[in-house]
Amino acid sequence: MIRSKTRWSQPDWDERREQAAGHLMQALALPPLVARLLVGRGIESEEAATSFLHGGMELTHDPYLLAGMEAAVQRIRHAIEQEQWIRIYGDYDADGVSSTSLMIHLLERLGAKFDYYIPHRTREGYGMNCAAIDLAAEAGVKLIITVDTGISAVDEIAYAKAKGIEVVVTDHHEPPEVLPDAYSIINPKLPYCQYPYKSLAGVGVAFKLATALLGEAPLDLTDIVALGTIADVMPLNGENRVLVRQGLKEMALRTRPGFLALAETAGVQLQAVTSTNVAFSMAPRINASGRLDHAGGAVELLTTSDQEAAELLAARLDALNRERQRIVEEMVDEAMSQWAEKCRIAAEACQSPPAVIVLAGEGWNAGVIGIVASKMLERYYKPTVVLGIDTETGKCKGSARSIDGFDLHAALTACADLFDHFGGHQAAAGMTLHRDKLDALEQSLSDSAMAWLSPEDWVPKTFIDLACSPKEASLDTIDQLALLEPFGAGNPAPRFLFEQQPVTDKRTMGKESKHLRLALGGQPSRLEAVGFGFGELAERIAFGAQADLVGELSVNEWNGNRKPQLFIQDIRIANVQLFDWRGEREPYAMLRKLLETASRTGRRTLIVTAEHAVRETAAACARTDAAAGTYQLSSYGEPLEETLPVQELIVYGLPSSALALQELSTSLRALESIHLLYPGRSKSSPRSTTRAIFPDRTDFAAAYQSIRRQGRLAESGLAERLSEQIGWPAETIGMMIAVFEELAFITRADGWITVNGTPAKAELSSAVAYQQALLQAEANETLFGTVEQLMELIQRGRMKS
Repeated sequence: MIRSKTRWSQPDWDERREQAAGHLMQALALPPLVARLLVGRGIESEEAATSFLHGGMELTHDPYLLAGMEAAVQRIRHAIEQEQWIRIYGDYDADGVSSTSLMIHLLERLGAKFDYYIPHRTREGYGMNCAAIDLAAEAGVKLIITVDTGISAVDEIAYAKAKGIEVVVTDHHEPPEVLPDAYSIINPKLPYCQYPYKSLAGVGVAFKLATALLGEAPLDLTDIVALGTIADVMPLNGENRVLVRQGLKEMALRTRPGFLALAETAGVQLQAVTSTNVAFSMAPRINASGRLDHAGGAVELLTTSDQEAAELLAARLDALNRERQRIVEEMVDEAMSQWAEKCRIAAEACQSPPAVIVLAGEGWNAGVIGIVASKMLERYYKPTVVLGIDTETGKCKGSARSIDGFDLHAALTACADLFDHFGGHQAAAGMTLHRDKLDALEQSLSDSAMAWLSPEDWVPKTFIDLACSPKEASLDTIDQLALLEPFGAGNPAPRFLFEQQPVTDKRTMGKESKHLRLALGGQPSRLEAVGFGFGELAERIAFGAQADLVGELSVNEWNGNRKPQLFIQDIRIANVQLFDWRGEREPYAMLRKLLETASRTGRRTLIVTAEHAVRETAAACARTDAAAGTYQLSSYGEPLEETLPVQELIVYGLPSSALALQELSTSLRALESIHLLYPGRSKSSPRSTTRAIFPDRTDFAAAYQSIRRQGRLAESGLAERLSEQIGWPAETIGMMIAVFEELAFITRADGWITVNGTPAKAELSSAVAYQQALLQAEANETLFGTVEQLMELIQRGRMKS
């Protein structure tokens, strides 16, 4: 048994949905799987499905539907005509870099006099600042165009106006209650804006301004739009989907030197570029520039026309990204140590740890604290705030990430008096406060979390699109899924559930065996499944186990061969698992190995063994010092202690009967796995400890002849003496004696056994004692049967209970 890490959620399928999927299949000639996926995501009509699958730039909206667009266009044209100096004011993340780069390309085409400015993340922080406006005034700037920023810059824009500088704001962040007094504000989220699509990225808003100024959509700039939109994790539906799909096509043309160099450095094949390549390979390198250095390097990369310069810039970003990864790893380790210490202190005080993780460190790089917060949330699934402390001022700048169900912005608003300033939304936020207020912040956020969240909210949820079988996961099916791309926020890659799949092979991969590779089912529908970070489960998955897996389908290409592959996102095994070590040549060594694994993983273990082997087993256990306290030792028939809920049962030595094994496994309600570590059957030595399980006529004859030779003998100890002579257990000898007595071959009286001189002929099978023993033996045959037979025995017992 393996429990899933997350809650699995599937859409309800009813007759109406099935009919809708059937209609799409016929009307649009869609594969069944694609049609069902569309319906599952709420795309049910023929018109909506056609737009989603095949819609192009004709589905984009008129840029003049954006409030403030007309005034912005007029002011920018006026500045160009009057040769006024224009300054682009951007942001240091990938969306800000993309927005700035797009605006540079635009103003170059329009023949404007301009430059750009992006604040330094560490020295200046986010957004506009008055010092930067002073620099603009000194340079003779008359118009500032903000991109991906400015919507909250009330004071700064007022300051610019006082300096004789007008500001056109283009932004996509949530507007505050009080808006800046800018010349024009373009933001689809403005409460009075009637633009049909509200989820444009900052670069998307800049693109709409470019379209209005040029009189047509500049398709060649959509590659930059795609980069910023994907990097900023904007939903890939509606207009964003159209822009990103068009942008990926432009990117694949490989005409922009910056993307060529970036893709080569990141190991991406541009001719087959996907949104996933952009999100996980290209965007992090763009972001690294603003996180550790200045974002200007990334802007230069996206705007240069010199391939050699682009390659040098891309190499620089790649080096920064590697450094960023190193810093993040170190900070995560420090953050985890801090959190472990908080949990330890809480435990000593007999208290629960804080409901929200709030961590701060001196010298922590402000450029990566958001990444660290995300990694902590991923590991512990708690709302997380990570802050860097300025040792001189005591000021803390931080980033926060939240879980489903916890409105982070609302929680920060509830303690707004603690901050110098803060901003964000339900899932992410940033803030600045003094270190003296960190404890109060932790307490307030934890109180909100405990008040607002239910027990199930603390368990992450995995959304499943469809149940599927390995047979359905063909190469053709996986290729058809490309119709749904690009994948990302709002349109994730489809997740499939594979239920009750037999594990036919397993192994670990990678450094320190951190990853898992499974084979599900057999030929011809065998499916390979890979789980990154799931390597620790390898020892807990038995061959033949029936596993439920959730994951994404892909194609594994190697040496020209293509085969389906499942990327595992979660796994569960509902039944108790059976690990078959019967006949192991060195049972002591295997026992120690199992106990060491139990100790390392903290799994509670019970060792049950035949009474005669208890001492030997205890000695083997004693050699496993690391396992002290994690296991109990018992023999068959001994009452079990209930102080240690048992997850693993090690059956060491042949059970007295199959029924005994069944009853034992049934009594352990928390049981997850059983290890059979007793001798198997050997054909070459049927009367050793690996003998057949029931004596035949020859065995009965040998026992009878031994008794007959003596004529009259004491019953006491007879079974044990005969056991030594003919090799069967004393209890089996006792059954034989009972059969002889029932058939009148012998007589028992006053503790003596006497052989009858002329017994009547009789078949052994006619004795009731023989029949009962044979039935019991046939049941015990399961102990040497297949894993499937033993699993059936165990599951039957657990179902009855």
